[in-house]
Amino acid sequence: MEELEALRKMVEAHDYSAALALIDEMDEMAKDDKIVKIQAYIKILLIHLIKQTAEKRTTKSWKRSIANALDGIYSSNKRHRAKGFYLTPEELNEAIEDRFNRSLSEAADEAFEGELSPQDLLKTIDKEAIKKEALDLILTYEP
Repeated sequence: MEELEALRKMVEAHDYSAALALIDEMDEMAKDDKIVKIQAYIKILLIHLIKQTAEKRTTKSWKRSIANALDGIYSSNKRHRAKGFYLTPEELNEAIEDRFNRSLSEAADEAFEGELSPQDLLKTIDKEAIKKEALDLILTYEP
């Protein structure tokens, strides 16, 4: 990894301010990667919550997908060494907001054999209740 080699050279040269700046940049890159991963799991979670709500039923497969998504969100968001989490509840809520429409489109392809458009599917659900449920599930999940 080029960054680690650059960091080593900065420390060896006693250029600590540049080394700290590079550490901050590397930390931000790692957080960005975590966010992308968490958002992908949130999308899966929302797709299945939308389908459950719209169709007023569930399947073992949907339950398994929800459980796997929650586990993926938890695992990706957990800071193992520093303890705590990468994303705050507010940031998780923003991610849910950001991913909802994309999830709705994919859920429309799957729910009711794909017969409804995303707009028509939206009429069958309470969007805010699903977003709240998703956040509640994420925040209360324990592996």
